[in-house]
Formats: sequence, structure tokens, C-alpha cells
Amino acid sequence: MLIRTFGSAVYGVNAVTISIEVNAGSGPGIGYFLVGLPDNAVKESLQRIESALKFHSYSLPRQKIVVNMAPADIRKEGSAYDLPLAIGYLAATEQVNAENIGKYIIMGELALDGTLKPIKGALPIAIQARKENFEGFILPKENAREAAIVNNLKIYGADSISEVIDFFNGIEGKLELFEIDTRKEFEESQHKLIDDFADVRGQENIKRALEIAAAGGHNVILIGPPGAGKTMLAKRLPSILPPLTLQEALETTKIHSVAGKLSKNSSLLYLRPFRSPHHTISDVALVGGGANPNPGEISLAHNGVLFLDELPEFKRTVLEVMRQPLEERRVTISRAKFSMDYPASFMLVASMNPCPCGYFNHPEKECVCGTQLVQRYLSKISGPLLDRIDIHIEVTPVNFDQLTDARKAEPSELIRNRVVAAREIQSMRYQEMEGVYSNAQMSSTMAREFCQLNTVSQNLLKVAMNKLQLSARAYDRILKVARTISDLAGSEDIKAEHLAEAIQYRSLDRESWGGVA
Repeated sequence: MLIRTFGSAVYGVNAVTISIEVNAGSGPGIGYFLVGLPDNAVKESLQRIESALKFHSYSLPRQKIVVNMAPADIRKEGSAYDLPLAIGYLAATEQVNAENIGKYIIMGELALDGTLKPIKGALPIAIQARKENFEGFILPKENAREAAIVNNLKIYGADSISEVIDFFNGIEGKLELFEIDTRKEFEESQHKLIDDFADVRGQENIKRALEIAAAGGHNVILIGPPGAGKTMLAKRLPSILPPLTLQEALETTKIHSVAGKLSKNSSLLYLRPFRSPHHTISDVALVGGGANPNPGEISLAHNGVLFLDELPEFKRTVLEVMRQPLEERRVTISRAKFSMDYPASFMLVASMNPCPCGYFNHPEKECVCGTQLVQRYLSKISGPLLDRIDIHIEVTPVNFDQLTDARKAEPSELIRNRVVAAREIQSMRYQEMEGVYSNAQMSSTMAREFCQLNTVSQNLLKVAMNKLQLSARAYDRILKVARTISDLAGSEDIKAEHLAEAIQYRSLDRESWGGVA
């Protein structure tokens, strides 16, 4: 008997439906033949399936069973095909009613006792199932809330294969139907703030720089001695970014779903991600890839913040592979037979000490590093990478009086309101330009169109360019930051004071930095 069940394969952040054809009892001999480019994990499924069925008093008849997984030119990877294969065997040998099997996408890894283990990529699979008008999606219960984000698709969560068998045999109540009011849950959760700028004492100039960064989507580097508050400030940046839109939340959740980073029984991600990889991270772990390509940290930070603490401690090759994603806001993983794109539209926030000992330019402690040592330390970060960071800001230690000040600092909610207002101005400005939503995403051509300067401002920028020996890319960055400052001020024109403030956020371009006169 020939039976067709349906599973799904995830490539990049999208899914492809896989048709699993099971033909039992055709041809002479006894055996089990699995074709359609399966990997070892799929080939090993027979042992897991046989044990699980035996545990629940079912069996695989000793006859010829041929299984084809189509399309045959796509490699099938992982153990999540256990459940659709098992249901296909049972239906082909008439142990399960096959009437409704073709209406559902079925995915799940089987334990030897028939319980179902969670899978990766439940959300993109559910989205593709709805596109192809499947009636429902049957998967492990731990992934059901994640898949239930997708409306107009019945999501059934199962604990074991016996529940799935009973469901197809018409025994009601065995599978739990999951339903989530996605919009309601999203609206209730998106304004929850974990870290708040109200907890930060002093550092008003740094808060101002981060507000500008958030308002325009600019990359930032914080330079300062140990204990000055660089990490604390960076962790609070997501709290002043505009709340995720529902579309952004779905995009971000898809990436985390594919990477298997969603927590148990979780659904939609409603807060902007904050990723902080250790400085020993490899190139592949940062940008994505591997033998079985997975999203890297830059994609997991999509629509959020990627924080690189102690930037010079990262391997130079790791930092250099970020240069293209920073510009294109996506990363392409290429292999001999395929290539896939992962979105990577993130804000880069980096921190570093000004020198190996950490006390160069410190107001109280003396630096023990020589000029050459300081320069060697700073040269670990390439000029092209620094050019892609719009805002360079020095972080100085907070004094005792500021630490003990009883006055409450400005909360993140008020700062976020100003940021949202500035983003709305930018949204209107770029509404006819595809893929551009903030000032940081402007091209050079757009920067010259939307960042026009009067004579006074042009002369000011000319002096700064000559004195600081800035590159053409740094010139564009200053214009973009100045445009953001003017948006925060509600000004249509970039004034001289907006430009002057933008220029001061290029600390590492100063000739005197690193002890050079």
C-alpha cells in the first residue's frame, strides 16, 4: 500500500515541504530502503522507530518497505523526520487510518519509548504549512506554542507517538489543540523592560550618545577604563530602542527557532535581542555557517543589539568578517551545492579599554603603558571596521557624589519616547525607499540628498575633516549622526550645533589619541 505523509526541511530561515512516500509490500524480498538524499540521522531513524512502536504494542511487518523523501535533490537532515516516517509505516501497513494523514505536516524526534523530543524551526515550518493550505501541524508539545503564533493553522502538540496514532484513528481528546491570540499577547508583553536607564547614576553624556544611536540605528563603540560602566550602559540600550513591530518579532523569532534558541514552551519574542558573545568566538559562530549551516550571533541579534565586550581581544579575522554584514545587513552562507541568506540587521555596540592596563587618559590613575604599546593595542581594530562605527564615545568613571546622588535618573521610557518620535520622522522620510528605515541605513547618495549643510556647517566639517584626517566613509557617518541629532531636536535642517555634536563622537579619529601629538 502506498501512503504519502508530509514533513518539512528548514533552509536558512525558510522551510520546504518534504513529501514522504511509503510503499509497503511491493516487490520480492524483505528489507527497508530509504532514498531521497537522507543523512545519517535520518537513516538511523529505523532503530528509533522500531523500538518506539514496539513499546506501544505496534510493529513493523517483515516485508519490503520502500521510502522516498521528495524532492530527492534536497538533503534531508536531522532526527525530526522520525514521527512522519513512523506514521507512514503504520499507515502503509494498515495499522493507522490513512484518511486524513495528508492534511497535516508532521514532525518530531522519537525517543526509544515513543515520547517526542523538541525540534528546531517549528515557526518557519508552520508558516510554510499555512502557505500551502495544510489543515494543521502535528509536533512535540514543547514546540506547540511557538508554532501556534501562526493563525489559520491547527497546531496539535503531542507527548508521544501513541497520541498521534489515536488522533488519526479517530480517538478524540488525545492531542491538545494550541491556540494563541498573537496580537494580544504581543501587545501585553512588548513594553516590559528588564534593564532601565533610571538605575544608572551619572554618565549623562553617554546616555545622550546612546539615545542618538538608538534614534538613528547607529553603531557605537564605548572607550573607557575598567569599572566605568560600559557593559551596564550597553545592556540598557534595548530598553530605549523602539518596541518591536509584529513583523520584526516574527522575523526574529524565526531565526531563534531555526537555531534552536527558543526556551521551552516559548512563543513570540517580544523584546529586542541582546547578544553578547565571548571574545573567544570563532568566525563561523559569529556570522553563521558550519557543516550544517546555522545562524550565527549576528543573525541572532537581528532587529536587536550585538554587544562585543573588550573588542581588541577578539581575533582580527572574526572582526573582519563582520564588515560586509554591517553594510549589507545580511550574511550569505555559500556551499558547493547551495547558498542561503540570513538577515543580520543589528546595532553593533562595542566596548574596549583605552590601553592594555586600562587607564590611559584616566583622570586619577596613571597609565603604565608606553605610547607604542597603546598604539599596538588600538591597531588590533582595523580602520575599515572603525569607519563602520558611527559613534565613538569616551566613558569616564563616575565620581562618589554622582554615585550617591539620591535623585532619580531619567527612566528608559521617557528616552524611548524621544527615540520613537525621531524614528517616525525617519519613517516618513524614507517611506518610498525600500529597505531603508533609519538614518544609519542611508546610502552615500541619500546622505547627500537628506543631509545638506549650510555654508557655516560646511566650513566646520571641512576643518574637522582636515584636522582629524577622516575618510570618506567617516564623512558620511558624521552627516548621518548629525541628521539624527537634528531629528531628535525636531529640526528639518542640520544646524551647526548638530554637526558639532556629531563630530565630537569620533574620538578614535583624533590625532592626539594614543599619545600621538
